[in-house]
Amino acid sequence: MTEANHSALIEAIADMREDEAMELVRSLVAQGTAPQTILDLSRAAMEQVGQRFERGEYFLPELMMAGEMLEQIGAVVKPLLAQTVTTDQASKPTVLIGTVQGDLHDIGKNIVTFMLEVNGFNVVDIGIDVPAEKFIEAIRQNKPAVVGLSGFLTLAFDAMKDTVEAIKAAGLREHVKIMIGGGQVDEAIRGYTGADAFGLNAMAAVALAQQWTGAQLPSSGD
Repeated sequence: MTEANHSALIEAIADMREDEAMELVRSLVAQGTAPQTILDLSRAAMEQVGQRFERGEYFLPELMMAGEMLEQIGAVVKPLLAQTVTTDQASKPTVLIGTVQGDLHDIGKNIVTFMLEVNGFNVVDIGIDVPAEKFIEAIRQNKPAVVGLSGFLTLAFDAMKDTVEAIKAAGLREHVKIMIGGGQVDEAIRGYTGADAFGLNAMAAVALAQQWTGAQLPSSGD
C-alpha cells in the first residue's frame, strides 16, 4: 500500500490534484514515512511537471499551482525533516538565491529553492525585488558557494547585470559562482549579465550547483 501511495502522490502533484496530494502527504506522515522520502516523491513529480511544461502541455498557471503545492508540502514536511537531520548545516553547500530588483515574481525561485533543499543544499532565500546591496550583504554574511539570480521580466536582465557587477566591485566575485534563471534567460543573456551559467529549469539549477560544489544527489531509489 505504501508503494501505491508513493505513486499516487507523484501522480496527484503532476496532475495538479492539490487536495488529493495534500491528503496523501498527511497520510504518509501519519504512516511514519520518512520526510526525505516525501520530498523525493515531490521532486520526482516536479520533474514530470517540468517535462510537461517543456512539451507545451503545461503553462505558467500550472507552474504556479505546482509551486503552491510545494509550499504546502514543505510546510508539513520540513519541520519533521529538521527533527531527523543530524548533519551539521554548515557542512552543506550554501546557495544564496533571490529575485532581482524590480521583479516581484517568485514561483520559479521557490521551485528552485525547494529542489535545491531536497537535493541536500542549504538555501538562503532573500526574497523578491532584491537590490544589489542586499545580495552583497547576504553574500558576506552567509558565504555561499553559489548565488542564484532569478527574474521573469525582461527588465530583470539589467538588474542581473548590475548585481553581478556590484558583486565584482565588492571584491566577492571570485568567491562565488553565479547562475541566472527565469523568463527568457538564455546564453546571450548569460553573457550580457556576466553570470557563470543559466538554468532552463529547477533541475538544471540543481545540476549546476552540484557541478560547482561537488555535491551529490541523495539516494532516492531512482
